[in-house]
Amino acid sequence: MGQSYAARFYNSQAWKRTQAAYMASQNFLCERCGNLARIVHHKKHITPQNIHDITVTLDWKNLEALCIDCHNAEHMGGAVIGEGLRFDSDGNIVPVQR
Repeated sequence: MGQSYAARFYNSQAWKRTQAAYMASQNFLCERCGNLARIVHHKKHITPQNIHDITVTLDWKNLEALCIDCHNAEHMGGAVIGEGLRFDSDGNIVPVQR
């Protein structure tokens, strides 16, 4: 889920409906590599200043369906988060399960 200031937004019905509809519109495929998409990513990242701006939070032009690997690469520039760590499908940092 990422940042604490965004928790309310990510739990809102508006986001859940938008996320589900957008993911379905992309056939649940990652827009970068074609693998199974798990996350609807905001191209322009959500901040405390724009969290209430629907052109940032809910506009499909600002959304991208991504798989976990492409989402991790987006946020970490392709770098490893840390030894034995990764992002989960909610954007939280979790240990790598081997």
